[in-house]
Amino acid sequence: MFTGLIQEIGEIAHTQPRAGGRDLVVRAPGMAPDLALGESIAVSGVCLTVEASDASTFTAHAGEETLSRTTIGQAANGARVNLERALLPGSRLGGHFVQGHVDGLGTVRAARPSGTTTWLEIDAPPELERYLAPKGSVAVDGVSLTVVECRGSSFSLAIIPHTLAETNLDDRRPGDSVNLEADVLAKYVERLLAAREGRTGLTEGFLREHGF
Repeated sequence: MFTGLIQEIGEIAHTQPRAGGRDLVVRAPGMAPDLALGESIAVSGVCLTVEASDASTFTAHAGEETLSRTTIGQAANGARVNLERALLPGSRLGGHFVQGHVDGLGTVRAARPSGTTTWLEIDAPPELERYLAPKGSVAVDGVSLTVVECRGSSFSLAIIPHTLAETNLDDRRPGDSVNLEADVLAKYVERLLAAREGRTGLTEGFLREHGF
């Protein structure tokens, strides 16, 4: 479990094929020396397992499923990635609960500065539309962010200078893919309501019937 508060911007040093996927060697001098073998680490929102580490890098393996469903499969040498270690019990939850399980790839529609704020507009896969709500939470490349506005399956975000400086979101340009993870609480609410009503999903008719 993570919080979506990025602790270091790492860099893909190199990747190499391995049976069933690909090994990623990530340069992260601030974090790598303290990593333990087998611990979970979020790499741009993707939960991976540390298999080796030294004074400046760590190695993690990404399986074929991960490569096909996340931006990790497109990562080139030198690409900057957001890094976060797993949440410790008793730590402050400054963001929101993030699992590191990517729900889909979004596409950056626009990235434009406005004063000290940078606005990102992202097109999400249609199946994620129902989890997006103004003032709700979403993880974009592992960063916990607040949705400002929704238009169908597109949504906008206001990125403050600190977040821009401490993450790789400053690298994002129109047409880029980003990893999206919906708020896990919204997914559980949907599942519980569906089970209670004997339905397979949360429908518009159900919401109307209950006054929403």
